[in-house]
Amino acid sequence: MGEHPDSAQVRRGYDAFNKGDMETLASLMTTDCVHHTPGQSQISGHFKGRDNVLAMFRQLGELSGGSMRVELDGVFADGRGHAISAHKIFAERGDRGIEMRGGLFFTIVGGKISDIDECVEDIDQWDAFWGTAE
Repeated sequence: MGEHPDSAQVRRGYDAFNKGDMETLASLMTTDCVHHTPGQSQISGHFKGRDNVLAMFRQLGELSGGSMRVELDGVFADGRGHAISAHKIFAERGDRGIEMRGGLFFTIVGGKISDIDECVEDIDQWDAFWGTAE
């Protein structure tokens, strides 16, 4: 058996994210997609709408000077419109670096990602790395 289409969709998203390919990322999401990011940092919150999600992804790139990358460990689909991914995040910001495990919970409707819930290994370290809004 081949990979489930929802898992393949998530893998395409990770590949596009690591390449900074916002056009492909946009094509994978519904226009009303929401990304929920944990913590209290400047990148935390509920980003509603594909344009706002993509703006947050661009902000991650800007804040990390383009150093952020995500190594995908695995994707697991339930066959009912949900997928979970596990990954490791690497980024540098100024004189700081971060290497942290995390995961995303996806809701997929009609072959497009409509909701992303993000979880990280250590929310306090995550917040300290990304800092407060400047």
